This record gives sequence, structure tokens and C-alpha cells, in this order.
Amino acid sequence: MGRSRYVITEPEKPHFLTCTVMEWLPLFTRDYLVSHLLDCWRYQQNHHALSLYGYVVLENHLHFIAQAPDLNKCVSQFKSFTARTIIDDLHRKGAERVLHRLRFCKRAHKVDRVYQLWQEGSHAELVYSEAVMRQKLDYIHHNPVKRGYVDLAEHWRYSSARNYVGMEGLIDIQCWS
Repeated sequence: MGRSRYVITEPEKPHFLTCTVMEWLPLFTRDYLVSHLLDCWRYQQNHHALSLYGYVVLENHLHFIAQAPDLNKCVSQFKSFTARTIIDDLHRKGAERVLHRLRFCKRAHKVDRVYQLWQEGSHAELVYSEAVMRQKLDYIHHNPVKRGYVDLAEHWRYSSARNYVGMEGLIDIQCWS
């Protein structure tokens, strides 16, 4: 049996999660790679009852708040599917330098693959109250602002901040009231 690094304590409640690219490589500056993340979340919303409350995708990591009947499985499948599709895309685009880095930094115990895209774990934190939900959404949405990428959170394309101010986002979410 595989090891689980996802500590989802109460799957019926939302969790704040983080996924980080190995060596903090800036892969998500490419729209076509971000689209794999969004497509996977859409699929999980439609087929695995994933509720996505908020997200932000930065150049080398992402944060999201989600819940699902089997959130452990959703996170595992998200990372597995997106890793495969992103690595396939990098091969098609001839991104040999990035692929070399992902091959070099692969953990030795990962004998079932040549590359490792995601760092292990997702740093799951239970969102146990309205106040924690607000704090996590603020953190997610203001991450690009704190980094100096945009002046207003809703200007960051890959964020649910747009949804929360009444703009159309790139993916449907369940806005927290």
C-alpha cells in the first residue's frame, strides 16, 4: 500500500491545500500548462463532487480550498493526472531543460516514474470556521498582490478572486457567502 501524505482530517469539511512544483520551477507561466490544472478541477467537480471554494495558481505553486466525499483521492488524482499531462506536454514542446530538472529531482523511492512534478504532500489544513475560511480566501486572493504581480487581487487571471467580485472566472467555484 502506498504512503499517504495527505492528512484530510474531516473530509466533509473544506480544507486549504497547497501543491508545489519540484524545486519551485516556474512552470505555470505557460497558459497551456495551467489549463491542465483547470481542466482537472472541472472534471473532478463534474465526476467526483469536488467543491472548489477558492484557488490561486502562481508560477510554481498553487493554493486551493476544496471539499469532496473523498478529498484524499481527489488530491491524489489531481496531482497524478496533472503531472502526467504536464510532463507529456513538456515532451511535445521539447522542454528538455525542465524535463532534465524534473528527472534529476525525482525522489529515489519513486521507482514507478522517470519524473516528479509535484513535491510530496499538500499541507492540508482543516477550514473549521467562517473566520478561517475568510482568512484562507484572503491569503489565497492576495498572494499575487503581496508578490507585486498585480495591484488588485481580481486582476490576477489564475485566481478565484475574480469570481468573488462578480467577474467571470476561468472556472466555476462555490463562492463562500
